[in-house]
Amino acid sequence: MENREPKIVCFVCNFAFCQDEIELPDNVNVARVNCIGRLDPVTVVEMFEKGIDAVMLAGCKPPDCHFVEGNAQAELAVRLLKKFLLLAGLEPNRIKLVWYSPVEEENLGDCVSKYYEAVKGFSNSLESKQQQPEFVVNLSAIKNAFSNFQLRVLLGREKELTEEVNVYGEKLSQGEFDTLLDDIVKTEFIRQKIYVLARCVPMSIKGLSESTNLKSAEVLGHIVNMRRKNLIAFDHLEGQTPFYKALEVN
Repeated sequence: MENREPKIVCFVCNFAFCQDEIELPDNVNVARVNCIGRLDPVTVVEMFEKGIDAVMLAGCKPPDCHFVEGNAQAELAVRLLKKFLLLAGLEPNRIKLVWYSPVEEENLGDCVSKYYEAVKGFSNSLESKQQQPEFVVNLSAIKNAFSNFQLRVLLGREKELTEEVNVYGEKLSQGEFDTLLDDIVKTEFIRQKIYVLARCVPMSIKGLSESTNLKSAEVLGHIVNMRRKNLIAFDHLEGQTPFYKALEVN
């Protein structure tokens, strides 16, 4: 990692870990939150935007949770974040979720120190990537994706969708839910990347295809869908080539 010490942020649930002082490496900062499950995934992405190399989340060991379903929501949020990081070309293990119980007196400091050593082996420091256009676009796309209603609904409904039947007596298997999740994550990442790219300057299908490494036909399909949702619109013609511009979302 470019001969530098990694920077790590550790979000700790107040109810899971009550010690006031934790012995940690110098480049590790701890932020206390009321519930890991209520931590906005966008906050985690913003850490990477700021050049933080990895994020650890320490919450209440299931089934304990002051807010009942917090740890289940945290698990799904971390799964989603890891999927998005992989699509963005980053190591999914830049995010780590660990569980603690006050009665077990787990040593968070030891756990963080081990993770700190593992992060040293990652290919690049994110501080060095902050000014790279693709890095900035990818993280902006991930942040936008977490604003999507469909994704927000899934964050709180995995248990309901896989364990309870609907009015037709049907329910999703875990495999079906995972496939649905993968499809939504991939689609949202691509569409939000197109949105971010076209927000700054109007772009053609060919330009978007080159920037996203997708075939022109696939990009066109996303453009058609995004136009229906008023996310993107025709801007102008250059010869016979149409250019599109992202619309502001209220």
